[in-house]
Amino acid sequence: MQKILLLEDDLNLNRGIALLLSREGYEVRQVYTIKEAKEAFQKGDYALVISDITLPDGTGLDFGRMVRAGGDTYLIYLTALNQEIDIVNGYDTGADDYITKPFSLMALVSKVNALMRRLSKVQAQIMSSGEITVHMKTMQVYKGDEPVTLSKKEFSLLLYLWENAGQIVSKESILEHVWDIDGQFVDDNTVIVNISRLKNKLGTEEIANVRGLGYIWTGKVNKN
Repeated sequence: MQKILLLEDDLNLNRGIALLLSREGYEVRQVYTIKEAKEAFQKGDYALVISDITLPDGTGLDFGRMVRAGGDTYLIYLTALNQEIDIVNGYDTGADDYITKPFSLMALVSKVNALMRRLSKVQAQIMSSGEITVHMKTMQVYKGDEPVTLSKKEFSLLLYLWENAGQIVSKESILEHVWDIDGQFVDDNTVIVNISRLKNKLGTEEIANVRGLGYIWTGKVNKN
């Protein structure tokens, strides 16, 4: 049973999320403050952390940095903040997704299930394109000999572009295959922000924007 750590200070929302995720078969640890979350995270082996940002004892962004520094745990933020700078700050901590309130609980469950499916489907293989190499089993990315740290959402985005190398993929198809939803619950800037961050981290121009159509990985991808 995969374990989820849920940090949300709204008691009713916390209970509602925990109930639905438990029905999906996940083991959910509920906490309400950053202090509780840090203690629980240090003691448990969690596949996913869902964290509010505005909390009574601080900001969830600081806790998110601790989560990302601690390993490969997935990270989703829940927050009422919806300005572009807040979204960027959230992804800067290595978040895999960012959901603004109010949101559909079923949409959240869909996101969680999509992340968990990708985690379970990782296969032992190596993929490469130019200077960039991906070790699928460990989800490690390298440019030459230097490691590149990607969030799990950025990693999934890279793989989707590679799976369709040489073909234009639309914003809608990226939302459907990487976020596993039709886009109505995702901020308009989500794809743009993640594409930009991925390009910057990889230091590559092989991700091209085809105006009005979508994005394309222009390099050749090899699978070993």
